[in-house]
Amino acid sequence: MPIYEYQCQSCGHEHEALQKLGADPLVICPACTKPELMKKISAAGFRLKGNGWYETDFKSGAKKNVAGEASVPSKPKASSCPAGGCKSD
Repeated sequence: MPIYEYQCQSCGHEHEALQKLGADPLVICPACTKPELMKKISAAGFRLKGNGWYETDFKSGAKKNVAGEASVPSKPKASSCPAGGCKSD
């Protein structure tokens, strides 16, 4: 369900309400009880409720933190060559 923002035209009180998409807009201000509440135009808000939609969903084994692994720089590999360097023939 989306979260809608409202503002009272009488007292200026701002209010958020969790409503169904097809629900009628609220009109009574909870602060001053006047029928002056107007829906504000804003970015869509929603609430994820219950299980699901976590980073670990749909991943298995070593792929649990794919986003985190991409941002961590890899460690340089230790060389097995002596201090004088490796010679190839």
